[in-house]
Amino acid sequence: MRILVTGGAGYIGSVVTEELLNDGHQVVVYDNLVKGHRAAVVPGAQFVHADLADGESLRNTLKQEKVEAVIHMAAYSLVGESSVNPAKYYQNNVVTGLVLLDAMLDSGVKKLVFSSTAATYGEPRQQPIDESAPTSPTNPYGETKLAFERALNWYDSAHGFRFASLRYFNAAGATIKCGEDHDPESHLIPIALQVARGTRESVEIFGDDYPTPDGTCVRDYIHVVDLARAHILALGELGEGSQIFNLGCGGDGYSVRQVIDTVQEVTGKNILTRIGARRAGDPSTLIASSEKIKAKLGWQPKYQDLRLIVESAWKWTLAHPDGYGE
Repeated sequence: MRILVTGGAGYIGSVVTEELLNDGHQVVVYDNLVKGHRAAVVPGAQFVHADLADGESLRNTLKQEKVEAVIHMAAYSLVGESSVNPAKYYQNNVVTGLVLLDAMLDSGVKKLVFSSTAATYGEPRQQPIDESAPTSPTNPYGETKLAFERALNWYDSAHGFRFASLRYFNAAGATIKCGEDHDPESHLIPIALQVARGTRESVEIFGDDYPTPDGTCVRDYIHVVDLARAHILALGELGEGSQIFNLGCGGDGYSVRQVIDTVQEVTGKNILTRIGARRAGDPSTLIASSEKIKAKLGWQPKYQDLRLIVESAWKWTLAHPDGYGE
């Protein structure tokens, strides 16, 4: 297939592109490079440097490249930032998302896989979360992702638009080619690895008084390759109708302290920590059940162990001490 990957110069988008190319698909990466890296665009993919808000550019790209489906990964995703600047998140995650949908419809493209989030559930009543759980986001990030999902439902109803929405929380790990390089970095594992390398003094733990076994937040951590494979499986099933799938690590998840301990074990370095205030909108625990996507699509994660995830990220970090060097 000929597939457009929005945000394909970003962390997850670059790995999705890599896996698509490995499977023999033709890929067009569409990215404004505000958060992504030109060097992260995998060789073999065509690159279009443009913004999602540019409907004319989107239409031209979709038509000229004869795109058959879209994987949409271009979104802002910082919980704390969304709480202090909700307008930024509504503009990028919802308004420009609608520009994309309208451009797709005008170009005759009606298949989309959406990178969503477990943050759509808010503070769930039971763990692990399945797809029938009520959605009640506790921050604008989750709210804007849910708003776009709702738009997808109505586009499906009105236009026969087929989509798969994948709700997951923490992608982590790396491939040999692609890894995590944010500025500033906000994700726990790469921050802890920066401490291990000596480029950061400590890891700030945002609250240690949550109702969890060790007082720190508990989350899913999914290897980015397993995540990418789920997107590709969902892409292949769009003809069967629209679906929402959770993606999680299963089990009890991992706490912030467990992640830091694992980073210490893998790197052999002491990771200094300090306790900070809770972040606004942070639920104590988010663990998503993946039973639906396993049953319907046969998804089976290969790198589910946290140590494997951290080891792959550490190897990429050592091989790319300056990230993508841009």
